[in-house]
Parts: sequence; structure tokens; C-alpha cells
Amino acid sequence: MEIIETGFKGLVIIQPAVYADSRGYFFESFSIKKFREAGISFSPVQDNESMSGKGVIRGLHYQLKPHDQAKLIRVVAGKIFDVALDLRKDSATYGKWFGIELDSENKIQLLVPRGFAHGFSVLADKTVIQYKVDDFYDRSSERGILLSDPELNIDWRLGDIPRIISEKDMKNPTFSKAENNF
Repeated sequence: MEIIETGFKGLVIIQPAVYADSRGYFFESFSIKKFREAGISFSPVQDNESMSGKGVIRGLHYQLKPHDQAKLIRVVAGKIFDVALDLRKDSATYGKWFGIELDSENKIQLLVPRGFAHGFSVLADKTVIQYKVDDFYDRSSERGILLSDPELNIDWRLGDIPRIISEKDMKNPTFSKAENNF
């Protein structure tokens, strides 16, 4: 497993060691032992999975303290452009976002620490995403930021592909108006 720094404190890319041969491949998608050896504190309590079609954008989602969540994101089938937005007011990267393509071929994962909003756009048909979280979902703490906020200027890498966005996500406030206790 290789840990790749992103320039955002705690936001790291995980490149697992993949062992492939004529039969297929094998890799450890998560090892708490290897995370601890790398100095990463992440203790997941739940696995989540979603499936979406090309053009779907989900996000930008987060939970307020004390129910904030760290997430380990990976793509089982298909491809996404994954985005993490730093909400930590004391961070050097506050208000900045990081984006990376994750897909079932490259096996790259993204560890999104607490204090970030998260979202993704789907770049391939029938894409399946799995992610581990280190706290449970809490409806009263759930918040979002408008994914088309011009202040953030996120390029969701969809080109001319029609966007499919939930009504709920279209009603999220802009970054400057979003509730934030980080």
C-alpha cells in the first residue's frame, strides 16, 4: 500500500498493492494494521455502497460535529471524479477542493478526513462506489453545499454529458452560506 499526500492535511490517496496474473487480481482494500503503520487514524464503523449512472452528481455532503465522518472511498465498477472540499476554518486549504478520478481499473482510494464535504460525478455507466465511514449517519447533522457554487468553480468533468442531480442537492446553500462548525 502506498500513501500519496494531496497537499490537504489528512486527505490522502491510497494506492493498494494489486497482485494480478492470468486468473485475475487480488488486493487488500483495507487493513487497519497497515493504516496504523502509516500513521493514519481511521476506525470505520460502517460500509456503504451506492450505484449511479453516467452523469449523476452527488454532493457536496457532510455532517456537522459531533457526527462528522471520515470516509474511505473506492470504486468497485465504473469511474467517478471524486471531490473533497475543506471546511476546516483553521486549515491552510480552507475553502479549496481536491479532485481525482477513481475507477475500478486503477483501484486508487481516497481517504477523506473529518471536516470535509464530499461529492462525486459519475463518468461511466452503472458505477458502483463503496465507502467506509468512521461514524454513523445522523439525519439532524446532515448538511450540503451547492455543487454548482460559482465561488468553488468545480469542474465535474462531465463535458456535454447531461447532469442528473437530486432536487435536494440542487437546494443546498452556497459555500459562504453553508452551516459549518469545523
